[in-house]
Amino acid sequence: MDSTQRFSARVEAYVKYRPGYPAAMLDFLAEQLAMGPDAQVADIGAGTGILTALLAPRVGQLWAVEPNADMRGAAERLLVAADNVRWLGGSAEATGVPAGSLDLITVAQAFHWFDRAAFKAECRRLLKPGGHVALIWNDRLTDTEFLQAYEAGLRAYSGDYEEVNHRNLGEADFSAFFEGEYRLDCFPNRQWFDLDGVLGRLNSSSYAPVVGSEAYEQLTALIRREFARCALDGQIAFNYNTLVYSGRV
Repeated sequence: MDSTQRFSARVEAYVKYRPGYPAAMLDFLAEQLAMGPDAQVADIGAGTGILTALLAPRVGQLWAVEPNADMRGAAERLLVAADNVRWLGGSAEATGVPAGSLDLITVAQAFHWFDRAAFKAECRRLLKPGGHVALIWNDRLTDTEFLQAYEAGLRAYSGDYEEVNHRNLGEADFSAFFEGEYRLDCFPNRQWFDLDGVLGRLNSSSYAPVVGSEAYEQLTALIRREFARCALDGQIAFNYNTLVYSGRV
């Protein structure tokens, strides 16, 4: 499937169940990457606007680039009152943002879908001298029994989980993308879910089995069983490290 269309059927779950980003990460962007009130920023692969909504109050002008019309529509509805956000349907490799206009480019949960060489060329076209790129992921941990079982279930029942996992990226990929030194910063993040929330979180993922399939029934049976065993007061924590790879290109 075209990577830009993978989430079309999952927009509602994505909006409701994907994690946000911690305030400490936003403070880092402001303090270390010049994301101030006059900054010109592009959020590329903006999706349903989860990060975009957090950036908008902190910057001067924000371009939100999202090629999937369903996801972009959800984001536009979320940010209808934000008068400093301009929405573009371009791709990461051809954004439509004016050349030489940006202080900072952010990419949340999306870099692993891009043509990285073409995206690097586009970043070079867009950034002002000294501008930065921040590649951001909420990296789900396996630091509890439930999260270990959830991860094992994905590996067992999700057909392309291994192929599309952002963890496939390594130091060589980041060294090839950034010019010179880059840095990795890490910020703790967490969501709490009841059982319906856990199933919603599953269905927000592009690699989740199709609802009604045998793999989906087996995976959700595992989740229900492990939730019953591990939940405290009807809740399960999803723990993350929010990872920010940042540097110049």
